[in-house]
Amino acid sequence: MSNKIFIIALVVALAATFINTYLKNKGEMRYVFHTEWYDPVSATVKKFLLSFFPKDKSVEMYDLRAKRLFLKRLPVDGVEEKDLYLSNTIVILSRQLKITDYADATTREQISSKRQRPLLDYITSGPVVALELITADAVKRWRKTLGPTDSNIARLDAPETLRAKFGKDKQSNAAHGSDSEISATREIEFFFPSSKMNDVLVPQTTARLANNTCCIIKPHAVAAGKMGSILKAIKDEGYDISALQMFRMDKVQAEEFLEVYKGVVSEYPGMVQQLLSGPAVALEITSIHGTETPLKFREFVGPADPAVARELRPHSLRAWFGEDKVKNAVHCSDLPDDGPLEVEYFFKILQ
Repeated sequence: MSNKIFIIALVVALAATFINTYLKNKGEMRYVFHTEWYDPVSATVKKFLLSFFPKDKSVEMYDLRAKRLFLKRLPVDGVEEKDLYLSNTIVILSRQLKITDYADATTREQISSKRQRPLLDYITSGPVVALELITADAVKRWRKTLGPTDSNIARLDAPETLRAKFGKDKQSNAAHGSDSEISATREIEFFFPSSKMNDVLVPQTTARLANNTCCIIKPHAVAAGKMGSILKAIKDEGYDISALQMFRMDKVQAEEFLEVYKGVVSEYPGMVQQLLSGPAVALEITSIHGTETPLKFREFVGPADPAVARELRPHSLRAWFGEDKVKNAVHCSDLPDDGPLEVEYFFKILQ
């Protein structure tokens, strides 16, 4: 931007601040943004100040280069306050205007504050699942997998990304990703604190510890990438996953957890080794069945032998995802009284 253009923009920005203050005192708010429009006829990018009046959803445009009013204030269909954020493209009188920056401090403060409050409301509206992802160049690769922040843009520019497939808009965009290694370190420490000192946040479990049963997605199923499909199958069957956490069990813990099977089933040594072979995912399962949840879920899991499950209960978890009697995809509580105890073991004792 040349000095002349810069000075003009600065004067206009100061004027915008003054006008905003004046309008606010009169009980009317105005948001002002820097925008750009590519003119295909002249093959040039034209810069405008765009004013939006929330009271009647009207807009006004000022041509920065020509130093004149380009569009007098008038209502425009299709432009809402929620559409006014940086990098978004809005359409006014068939022109696609890209919002590049805030034009004054009032607009920046108001829009930023409002967007933070909707984001805070959204992220606290229900449970979230936090993941620590480890790989080479993890931050960059995960952000590429996520796709653009705005899910609508993602569907156009990166249709295979997560936000394109599962997001709704810029706010409800399915998943978050750290924007730098520094942010990643801070956010991982927030959810998975390395210390339990009084001044460090220790996340509280979401486990209800009542009217529940326990399900463990075994390491072989996690390693094979079946975890997502298993979780979806559980949800599709009508069960709630009220708590979820990944654990790496040591030999003592695995033997303690499976002690009831020692000397009872010949696969016990293999079952212990399976739990030691990699990370397992523990779930607390709840449902509308209340105290009947352990028995109902046990039926859905199916027989311990996947081959038998495929014959007798072809629509069970072990029939779909199991390989053999040891690698049978999931463990679940066998008895109603065992469900709450096993959930407590993972989400209270091991934590």
